[in-house]
Amino acid sequence: MNKLSKLAFIAATAVMAASASAQSVPASRQAVNDNWVNGTGEWVWMNGTNELCWRDAFWTPATANAKCDGALVAQAPQPPVAAPAAPAIRSEKVTYQAETLFDFDKAVLKPAGKAKLDELAARIEALNLEVVVATGHTDRIGTVAYNDRLSMRRAQAVKAYLVSKGVPADRIYTEGKGKRNPVTTGCNQKNRKALIACLAPDRRVEVEVVGTPRQ
Repeated sequence: MNKLSKLAFIAATAVMAASASAQSVPASRQAVNDNWVNGTGEWVWMNGTNELCWRDAFWTPATANAKCDGALVAQAPQPPVAAPAAPAIRSEKVTYQAETLFDFDKAVLKPAGKAKLDELAARIEALNLEVVVATGHTDRIGTVAYNDRLSMRRAQAVKAYLVSKGVPADRIYTEGKGKRNPVTTGCNQKNRKALIACLAPDRRVEVEVVGTPRQ
């Protein structure tokens, strides 16, 4: 019997004697098992305080019995936890007919227009706001310079009202497109009143809101 075998035999004998009353756990059926087992190989011996299984001289975490020393047995790598998805950026464009917000050829908000903007401000409040862009448009009646000024005044009136409702001023941008982007076609009435009525969709303020929903 070589020296290593003698040491193993002595250790085994000492363990068996000291553990006669110790608790045990069922042995794993794994091919390699470097915890001490009973004579029939069915049980792995534990120390007297039931904390650890007895190990032989060749024990490593990789060859530990699967049913004990669980905290030391090499664990299979766990898949990385996916990071929570970033909130989706929401973009909403609302178009208001100018007559809803203002009297004809005016840039002072009407009560009905304020009510519409109150609804918009409430929706903005539910967002982590990135930007608001208010763009004024006019119909083709009148000069380019006049319509540019009118469309800008109306966009600025919308901004001022939203700011009064708590929307940060530095998040709101305004621009006036005048009569450059009409949406109507076929409005060729000779009667001025009929022409104004036909061109109504061109007189509008578009408000685009960009942000992410609050959590």
